Amino acid sequence: MRTILITGPGGCGRTTVAAATARHAASEGTRTLVLTADRADTLGAALGTATGPAPTRLGAHLSTWRPDATERFRQDLTAFQTRAAGVLDLLGASRLDAEEVTPLPGAEELSFLRALRDAALSERYDLLVVDLPATPRALALLALPEELRRYLRRLLPPERQAARALRPVLGRLAGVPMPSEWLYETAARWDVELAAVEAVVADRNTAVRLVAEPGPAGADAVRSATLGLALRGLRTEALIANRLLPETAQDPWLAPLAAQQHKTLAEWQGSYDLHTVPHLGRDPRGDDDLAALAVPGVNTVPAPVEWAVADRIAEDGVLVWHLPLPGAIRDELDLVRRGDELVITAGPFRRIVPLPSALRRCTVAGAALREGELRIRFAPDPDLWPAAGR
Repeated sequence: MRTILITGPGGCGRTTVAAATARHAASEGTRTLVLTADRADTLGAALGTATGPAPTRLGAHLSTWRPDATERFRQDLTAFQTRAAGVLDLLGASRLDAEEVTPLPGAEELSFLRALRDAALSERYDLLVVDLPATPRALALLALPEELRRYLRRLLPPERQAARALRPVLGRLAGVPMPSEWLYETAARWDVELAAVEAVVADRNTAVRLVAEPGPAGADAVRSATLGLALRGLRTEALIANRLLPETAQDPWLAPLAAQQHKTLAEWQGSYDLHTVPHLGRDPRGDDDLAALAVPGVNTVPAPVEWAVADRIAEDGVLVWHLPLPGAIRDELDLVRRGDELVITAGPFRRIVPLPSALRRCTVAGAALREGELRIRFAPDPDLWPAAGR
């Protein structure tokens, strides 16, 4: 299945572009599902028909889905209470009824990620168009599976589960209760589910499309979004300049705005696969308006992003790790080596990434930012990297 993730700054029209993208694909016979994270039915307003908490078919090849985070959270909490019944009874805890449950912070994001996984793994569709939230929240959402998996591995290391036969003895020796089996089972189940979401996002058939209104604010948002996506190993497949006014606009109110838009377009040329969507003069509503939006097609497959390690030991005595970070600024970059991980900070974004196996036996020898690419040099550690013939 092909997956297209669509995001952009708030108010840029990303939901309308997602609806138009899905409609165009469906009109060409592609079995398409458009999934939205919007609480309000903005997607339904654009399509001209309401969307619901379950996948709903709108035509021969187009379906929509707006997951209900509240209901999903109720189901998860009920299942958790059932699995932990023994512990809850031992503690004398009072069970929560489904009717009194309201989602906790983060529940909506987890519910949407599970819906994304379920949709991407479905064999009923050929294309999944995902209407993500505005860019800052979308970046946090895409980072959530990796971060949660990392926390789970640190707090409940899977290898410690192998010692479950010793837990009663260890508990008596330590004088504190040891983690129960159900806790490890829950962590393992979450790890599998989060890994599935990670696999969808990292799949070579997954693309990211940015939507923005050209102008100073849009340009800043695009630079920031491109950098945030790149740090997560995601390439911006296309930049859609939405609500573009004609360059020859004569209206005294619109002419300065049009000139500003086209100045930004000139700056974007050459740096992005740029597509322009003219302003219709109204908010698009229904099939006719969506058909008039010149959104890019869905047949191209993006080139995968590679963080390649170049062997330059023979020439310079180092290995070089190449990390594409378009939009990064030298003064806003920071690198910290922590064991077998590298903490990378780029502007407002931060990510902890595991080092490739070859680099774990090296020490950091320096780094440079050139042409939107961070190049980190690693020198082999003589104690861990035996010389040839030794």
